[in-house]
Amino acid sequence: MAGAGPAGIATAVALVREQGLPPQRLVVLDRALFPRPKPCGGGLTGHATEALEALGLALRVPTISCAAGVLHYGRARRRVPLPRPVRVARREDLDADLVQQARDLGIEVREGVGLQGFSVRSGQPEVVAHTTGGALCARVLVGAEGAGSLVRRHLLSGTPWQRQRPLRLARLEVPAASGSGNDMVYDFTPLRDGLRGYVWLFPSPGGRLNVGVMHYPSRELGGRALDALLAEALLPHGVRLAGPARGWPAWGYHPDSPVAAPHLLCVGDAAGIDALTGEGIAVGLAHGRLAARAIACGLARGDLSFAGYRAALRRAVVGRELALDRWLARMLHGAGDPRPWLALVMEDAGLRELYAARVAGGLVLADQKRALLEALGRHLFLGTRRVATLESASAL
Repeated sequence: MAGAGPAGIATAVALVREQGLPPQRLVVLDRALFPRPKPCGGGLTGHATEALEALGLALRVPTISCAAGVLHYGRARRRVPLPRPVRVARREDLDADLVQQARDLGIEVREGVGLQGFSVRSGQPEVVAHTTGGALCARVLVGAEGAGSLVRRHLLSGTPWQRQRPLRLARLEVPAASGSGNDMVYDFTPLRDGLRGYVWLFPSPGGRLNVGVMHYPSRELGGRALDALLAEALLPHGVRLAGPARGWPAWGYHPDSPVAAPHLLCVGDAAGIDALTGEGIAVGLAHGRLAARAIACGLARGDLSFAGYRAALRRAVVGRELALDRWLARMLHGAGDPRPWLALVMEDAGLRELYAARVAGGLVLADQKRALLEALGRHLFLGTRRVATLESASAL
């Protein structure tokens, strides 16, 4: 495994715990030393919690329990209670502890050793991985090294997917003001100024506030513009930034994008995250279990072509949810006027309840087609009125 974040660790742990592979056959590499900084909101949704439990991984680091999400657009505000709280962790702490839990299973994790390149030997069943610590030979190389994955780059080389534009995210931590509360805040106000996404404010352990911005690539905005939008959006929440946020790209999932080739697989950010929300933890954990299943089956059959891996991702809950969110992201974050779709999200109580149940876990939104179509049907009749109501409330 190249990459020891949640996706890489989940793949390794699932191979040992679920597929019975001896841990001595695995090596996980990461160019960083843990704990290492990781730009992320740190929210563990219900799907993430369920995936950790299925893998036998414990959530041992400090967390903040968030019982609701709050949607903002100007002065308009909608508080959405969650059937099951989302727990927010610091990724620095979470990732380091998951690495330790993998080591406790006997899995070798080499820190400070990054993948520099690789080659698949013609006619031989192995990959030669060139790392900062020397060359390694392996039957399978899993690309779990994030948005800049060399495995992903190799799979997309010479395809139209090379020209895909990434999501852009930026994040930093600030001291939390006293009485700031434990709700997760999603502020869509910067849509007025060209953002195609949202600003978040999440409570974080240790008296911190995790703030950031996600931007969908339907409009081109540079890092300075995103910093300015983030700083301005935070002022009404009583937050002043002392410096720029740390930015990074992320790839939204597409069901047709290449994710595998003989002896090669991608998981997590390298395979594509949630284009609607930018969530990656639950996605990476789910990808890891699917990749482990594909690897174990391939080893048993003596066929490591992974020809069916992309289809397996599509059929799985994570793939169906990501495909739905890709469609929703194009509506809400696309190049057109976002207000009609934002009005649907903020003014339709039934849709908000559905999404809250999905975030909490226990509900697969992609399987709720009838309820989603009913929400769209309501919006056909009420959309114009809802937009007017939202704009009026936001300006009060």
